[in-house]
Amino acid sequence: MFRRRRPRPPADWFTCPVCGSEVKVGALACRECGSDDTTGWSEATAYDDLDLPEPEGPDGGPAVPDTFEEFEQLVDPPRAWPRWLVLALVALIVVLLLVSAIPR
Repeated sequence: MFRRRRPRPPADWFTCPVCGSEVKVGALACRECGSDDTTGWSEATAYDDLDLPEPEGPDGGPAVPDTFEEFEQLVDPPRAWPRWLVLALVALIVVLLLVSAIPR
């Protein structure tokens, strides 16, 4: 009348290398952090957690800036157009409009 349930085999688990939570073998992604085979636990990312020395830049500091503030210091700020150039362009447009409005 009733079937006996077969006991399920114990699931194999591994630890997510990104967040440390338990992930079932065969899962497509970690439920905690969303890491998957292409972003976190693949062989290509196996050495991401190692604290390897970074290459030095020409000034002896790190070659890649660590913070956004350091990056801003390396980038030149955008330059605005000089006011005299903007005024000259506006004056030129006004003169051209006036000349084209004169009847011939």
